[in-house]
Amino acid sequence: MIITRTPFRISFFGGGTDYPGWYREHGGAVLATTINKYCYITCRRLPPFFDHKHRIVYSHIENVGSNDEIKHPAVKAVLNWMQVSEGLEVHHDGDLPARSGLGSSSSFTVGLMHALHALNGRMIGKENLASDAIHVEQNVIGENVGSQDQVSAAFGGFNRIEFHCNDAFDVAPVILPKMRRDELHSHLLLCFTGFSRIASEVAKSKIDNLKAREKELKLMRAMVDEAIALLQDVDEPIESFGKLLDASWQYKRSLSDRVSTPEIDQIYNAAMDAGAIGGKILGAGGGGFLLLFAKPERHAAIKERLSRLIHVPFEFEDSGSRVVLYQPNGL
Repeated sequence: MIITRTPFRISFFGGGTDYPGWYREHGGAVLATTINKYCYITCRRLPPFFDHKHRIVYSHIENVGSNDEIKHPAVKAVLNWMQVSEGLEVHHDGDLPARSGLGSSSSFTVGLMHALHALNGRMIGKENLASDAIHVEQNVIGENVGSQDQVSAAFGGFNRIEFHCNDAFDVAPVILPKMRRDELHSHLLLCFTGFSRIASEVAKSKIDNLKAREKELKLMRAMVDEAIALLQDVDEPIESFGKLLDASWQYKRSLSDRVSTPEIDQIYNAAMDAGAIGGKILGAGGGGFLLLFAKPERHAAIKERLSRLIHVPFEFEDSGSRVVLYQPNGL
């Protein structure tokens, strides 16, 4: 039996420039961190004593006789792409709901691929794991997804990720004094809006609009390095990061009329009225998790104002996708 643990992520700046349709022409960059909320994949070989070949357990249970009968798109795609012929039992457990803007779909794909490699006695490097997950999601499944989530899930940590025109990427950890990193963390609030969305559908509306939003996307990419510079300048008030988040959110809202909704705008404006400095809907938009930036002394007032939302405490994490149980013989 193999169990992998793969983190979810929070993306601060540069989202949208990680779509191949953008970075293959212009290059792209994002600033993102993984958090201590995880996707767990349990995988074992299934003995040939059952009527089914594979058993896939997630929000549904699938007992199927072949790869092509699998309904879960990522499981079906990964098993076919990795040419899995033996029977498997795969279980998924997640700390937070799917389709919520934290890169959970990519964490699932990365975690499953990691588990299957381990089951076959192979170690796979973080770069190859991320690249393979990007290929499967974008080319095999055909999802309208960017490339940052797979990289964050595989590598872990607080990183500047740069995407090159030739599909290569570089991962550079953002080096900060512990006091500054703690200061940033203390200003962040993570709230679940209560409604999910199909990220691929929202993303497609943004992808279709990339050429018309060239100015906004270039500004959003520039904010990546601006944010890193102000974080590394310990004399710069940390509130500047929050103001930059707000500016980035306004640009992101303009990428498609599906990024925000009247309900999201109402929640965001209520948080700002209660003392937030900035924030954004995470992921493609349209729902899911809202990240807010505010002075710690304003957090209680914001939580009270948004009392119908679920508030999720979190920590930064640095490990990326890991095999946390390795018992290839089931012992």
